[in-house]
Amino acid sequence: MPVKIRLTRKGKKKQPSYRVVVVDSRKPRDGAYIEQIGRYDPRQDPSLIEIDNERALDWLGKGAQPTERARKLLEISGAWTRFRVAKGDIHTVGDVPEPPAPKAAAAEAAGAEEAVVEEVVAEPEIIVEEAVAEEAVAEPEIVEEEAVVEAAVAEPESAAEEASDDER
Repeated sequence: MPVKIRLTRKGKKKQPSYRVVVVDSRKPRDGAYIEQIGRYDPRQDPSLIEIDNERALDWLGKGAQPTERARKLLEISGAWTRFRVAKGDIHTVGDVPEPPAPKAAAAEAAGAEEAVVEEVVAEPEIIVEEAVAEEAVAEPEIVEEEAVVEAAVAEPESAAEEASDDER
């Protein structure tokens, strides 16, 4: 029995919505299906795409062939890429799926993530304080440079005044 993953049309006239279904390819478009694995509503902005990736992977693994439109929707949901990785068509480097962690370990990991977030939040304050301190140190140097420039400008004036005093 050739099995396909395709769309069946639902909705009123000029207001389509679709179901992503697994169906015998010999059945009519809106006929009986084996299983519904998702839905697609192109009229929403952005389009609604809900697909049960686990069920889609299961059917793809069993040999179901998606139609062109269904394959696009599976690509968007991520099921098609996961299927190709599992099949060996796509080779990944360093992507080893981790086994599911026990609930206690997951709770500890969540606590560790919160601690990391707190550290990250604390670091910008330190960086800001250091930057403010550097600016405070840098400002007097600028002021001193301005004082040197003012003194250099003032010296020729005072030298000119002295020269004019000597001429008198």
